[in-house]
Amino acid sequence: MLGNHRFRQIARNTGAPTDRLAARLKALVESGVLERRPLPDDARYSGYYLTEAGRDLGAITRELIGWGDRWVVTAPPGRIRHRDHELVTHTVCENCGERVHGEDVHRDDLVPGWDQSGPVTTP
Repeated sequence: MLGNHRFRQIARNTGAPTDRLAARLKALVESGVLERRPLPDDARYSGYYLTEAGRDLGAITRELIGWGDRWVVTAPPGRIRHRDHELVTHTVCENCGERVHGEDVHRDDLVPGWDQSGPVTTP
């Protein structure tokens, strides 16, 4: 999502131990979030690229980065930009066009015998 495709770039920019990073990247490839394909500038090596499913995670990833910038660090290490300004997002309901607020969101359980806590047990 941030333009790093080479294993070494990802390792350097995340600070993750290489053995753990290799395992995580392998799992993301197996789950269909990433794909490995030849690098455009050196086809001898493969890079990691987002699949359509991975690109769909972009909005969630940006929200998590924003949350971390607000609550985890004293000074954000970077900034996500949209054209010529900092990106600030909010969620809008595609059906009605209204901005979504947490107190307006509810869940319908569609699987019989389950609720938000999991399987419903009867005494």
